[in-house]
Amino acid sequence: MDSAGIAYHNSDPYFTVFKIPNWRAVLYKFLSVNFWGSLPSTIQRRISAYYARVYDKPVTKHIIAPYVRYYYNDPNYLDNFYPPEGKSNFDSFQDFFIRRFKKLPINGSPWVWPCEGLLCDLGNVSELGTTKVKSDLRTVETIFGLEKGDIPPNYNFTNVFLHNKNYHRIHAPISGTITRIQHIPGDLIVLRPWIYKQNPSLPAFRNERYNIDVTDDKGRIWYMSVVGGPAVGTIKLANSIKVGGSVKKLDELALFYLGSTCCMAAPKNPRYHSKNTFVEVGMPY
Repeated sequence: MDSAGIAYHNSDPYFTVFKIPNWRAVLYKFLSVNFWGSLPSTIQRRISAYYARVYDKPVTKHIIAPYVRYYYNDPNYLDNFYPPEGKSNFDSFQDFFIRRFKKLPINGSPWVWPCEGLLCDLGNVSELGTTKVKSDLRTVETIFGLEKGDIPPNYNFTNVFLHNKNYHRIHAPISGTITRIQHIPGDLIVLRPWIYKQNPSLPAFRNERYNIDVTDDKGRIWYMSVVGGPAVGTIKLANSIKVGGSVKKLDELALFYLGSTCCMAAPKNPRYHSKNTFVEVGMPY
């Protein structure tokens, strides 16, 4: 951490899976895209919803303590969070996934990271090219439900992968006005970026997602896409989120029930992070 209180994260030690052999990555990608991905989306969602319900069962609350001990050095980690929905206890493992900060991070930066996880993809919008999805060529704008050229070419694209251990609520990266909300139905292929080594954002092009645009006080649009994956029971928008509504920096936008990624196209480049580093909610963008 520097003298201004800004933390510089070089890596997350739990993402050593990036070192998996190529043959295993190829196998996982085949199972995700060619096998699971070939199933009708309705069947994917039905199976995912059933799987997600397992984590709502009271018996799964016993997983939380050993899970926290394994992933976090701080034995009092959970003391930083409230259970969801006004509960006094974490009654299931799903409650752990959608835990709420007791106190949001505070800093003077006007732009912050909206979520916690691995910054698995990063680049200028004009330089990222196209992605082939089910025989169609799609541009970065496709993720956000837009056409090629709708996002200024000098914008910066980021994709943060939220591991199961990460905090699963998405917050506003800036203060501004919500100018668009769009739901895009889609697949629920595996999100883990290390199995798509050449294109870690592939799932964001084809998976179910909510797109939220926030326009800042200078008239610049910050495009966000909240992307679901297998076992995601649902993506839920915060009750106060509506088109035309105002948001303050770090207001909650959405939460995931289980896994997710969060993409953003922004008029600013990240100042303190590079690809494959770890970001946290509220850290200066």
